[in-house]
Amino acid sequence: MALAIRFALFGCTNRPFFHIVVMEKRRAQRSGKIKEMIGSYDPMPNQDNQKLVAVDFQKLQQWLGFGAVPTKHVAELLGLGGFYPIHPMSYIKAKRKRTLMEKQVADMQAKEETQETAAIQVNEDTQPDSTEDASQ
Repeated sequence: MALAIRFALFGCTNRPFFHIVVMEKRRAQRSGKIKEMIGSYDPMPNQDNQKLVAVDFQKLQQWLGFGAVPTKHVAELLGLGGFYPIHPMSYIKAKRKRTLMEKQVADMQAKEETQETAAIQVNEDTQPDSTEDASQ
């Protein structure tokens, strides 16, 4: 009997909520018999833009001692929490997000510069030349 520490989906449509549970590895997520719930995870950001996680680390250590293996996503979450080493995928996701943000900032700056140059050209076209007025 192999045990896994994994997410069990609770909540409703468009509002997921996960319990971190210990259950048999081969069981379906919703229909499997849960041995013990050791925490919870709310992936939806709250008003302070925080994703909430609660884990009973004593129970976690106990189940790890019994041979339970965390899934990839749980290991990633525990790595961000400082219980495990940070999962390599966390670094990859952070780098992808950082490069995407840099690209968006560069695009916005380029767009602003083109708008500024267009506004300057429009102002130059609408202002009458003072040299032509003086010569007449």
